[in-house]
Amino acid sequence: MYPGTHAKTQPERLAIIQPSSGLALSYRELDEQSNQLAQLLYAQGLRRGDHLALFLENHPRFLVVLWACLRSGLYFTPINRHLSAAEAAYIVDDCDARVLVASAALEQSEELGRLAPRCELKLAIGGAVPGFTDYDTATAQQSTQALAEEHMGTLMLYSSGTTGRPKGIKRPLPEGRPEAGNPSTLFAAKMFNMDSETVYLAPAPMYHAAPLGYSNAALVSGGTVVMMDKFEPELSLQLIEQYRVTHSQWVPTMFIRLLRLPDAVRERYDLSSLRYAIHAAAPCPVEVKRRMIEWWGPVIEEYYSSTEAAGYTRISSEEWLAHPGSVGRPVGRPFHICDEAGNELPAGEPGMIYAEMTPGAEVTYHKDPGKSADARHPRHEDWLCVGDVGYLDDQGYLYLTDRKSFMIISGGVNIYPQQIEDALALYPGIEDVAVIGVPNEDLGEEARALVQLAPGSEGSDALAEQIQEFVRARLGKQLVPRSVEFVAALPRMPTGKLNKKALRERYWPAPVRG
Repeated sequence: MYPGTHAKTQPERLAIIQPSSGLALSYRELDEQSNQLAQLLYAQGLRRGDHLALFLENHPRFLVVLWACLRSGLYFTPINRHLSAAEAAYIVDDCDARVLVASAALEQSEELGRLAPRCELKLAIGGAVPGFTDYDTATAQQSTQALAEEHMGTLMLYSSGTTGRPKGIKRPLPEGRPEAGNPSTLFAAKMFNMDSETVYLAPAPMYHAAPLGYSNAALVSGGTVVMMDKFEPELSLQLIEQYRVTHSQWVPTMFIRLLRLPDAVRERYDLSSLRYAIHAAAPCPVEVKRRMIEWWGPVIEEYYSSTEAAGYTRISSEEWLAHPGSVGRPVGRPFHICDEAGNELPAGEPGMIYAEMTPGAEVTYHKDPGKSADARHPRHEDWLCVGDVGYLDDQGYLYLTDRKSFMIISGGVNIYPQQIEDALALYPGIEDVAVIGVPNEDLGEEARALVQLAPGSEGSDALAEQIQEFVRARLGKQLVPRSVEFVAALPRMPTGKLNKKALRERYWPAPVRG
């Protein structure tokens, strides 16, 4: 199923709503507008396997451009709108984009256009940008009919670059016509029972894999996407009540901010329409998730996967309460926990997480055969590791420990920062926390907690000692940060991920370790 199908069966049903602007698109409009862009791209000479890059804030047009690519056999690369022009231009050039679509509302767009000379066509959405053609003017001249021959396109997303330069995650183009539906999108829609009555709240940035993927799954199902500009805790509750939201997708930092709302605010809104509150992207602190289930009920559904789609797990609220901290059991192909040499480890022992890839769907890292090879298991070509560390229990439930690149080796002891960060997630007075390794002459490196305090709280030696004692009481002496530093703010991305590369660069001489 795709917009063309729903445009015939329910043409006036709203496909996309953006409450902040009042903008909305029906399925008829989504179908016609994506056809117009597809026609323009075809007239420009783009054919199956070519690339388009998009630099746009959350906006209904985001999904129009997506569907123009998905029905034209093109690779679609959305770019993090918070990147500098130079960082965004690296992605545009690296993905070999022939077309760049950018927002007039983003101040980097004009410079980005100058830094992307290989793009044959540059379209500006929402106003004039020097060097760009107006999107509305260019597409208005095109037919609203579908291309005579449509092909299924796909995404080529880039890693967030938190530990190095972003890499394009490329998979083969799907075979078949778009109305048949992309198998991975249909899988997500079926997994969470999406249908034409689905109302999906999208509180996160569309350039990220999960928000874009689940929004698209809602559209494939004939549902409605309610798109927020950015996550705001109380507003998200208000929108759930206002639009009778049935599905939503979150990251743990959003849960933490929701839980910090005053009780009176949290109790003000009717959330009874929620059937699935899906979350992933980072390990969720146990106490945070427990409190969310107490508040929202057993609608919290967690999964584990990656932009590379390297395996998939799922766990319901009921299962999680019986296995707290787990991200679930594999759905489909199994995971394997291996040591550095590739030997499989027994239950309960942490190691590198390898996923068996579906034959024919194996990903590569664009223009980086070395990284593509390094991600493969030394003896199983179809096993892929994206850098996560974890273990399987004796019942097959997967638990995440941390990222391999974030591990701290202090005096020969392996320390996984995520454990410490989770313990401090709801500590009174702490707004945010990151734990990184910093240089130590004797130990090589030491764990340091970088603490962003909530407004009204002040850092002190006494508070630092209290934080250390709090960790000691919960995790033991070995995991106590040797130092605590109070910082004004932490570089957390809108997707919820910490930019630990930027943090470590403050302490480590170039080149940055890891």
